[in-house]
Amino acid sequence: MTAAEVENPDDEIIAALSDYLDGALPAERRGEVEKRLADDPEWKRAHGELVETRKALSGLQKARPPESFSDQVTKTIHKRSAGRFFAKKTFGDRVPFSALLVVALLGLIVIAYVLWSSETGSLKVDKHEQKQAGSQEIAPKP
Repeated sequence: MTAAEVENPDDEIIAALSDYLDGALPAERRGEVEKRLADDPEWKRAHGELVETRKALSGLQKARPPESFSDQVTKTIHKRSAGRFFAKKTFGDRVPFSALLVVALLGLIVIAYVLWSSETGSLKVDKHEQKQAGSQEIAPKP
């Protein structure tokens, strides 16, 4: 048997006393614990420590932070971080750039449609001009 497999007797005492104080022990086991508490000084000491610990913890559960606790923590963090965490947002932090990109793309599409559909727009390819451009020479003859 290894040392890890051997149960610590103090753990057994604490587990039994914790169940005893919670009222979770069966009647026969409860009688054993009460007898050991009356006879064994180690059990008495552990019982006293466990009762004191429970009293201290119950007092902590009732405690509440003061009203200004959150504000004080925020101010302390702001002061120590030089405003990196709670600083005012800059313009770049507030602007949804993805929305601006969508608006810009829609604007470009509208401009392209207007130019394409207008009579004087330069985006239309005139087939008549294309035929004439094909028959003309690129460089004039001397």
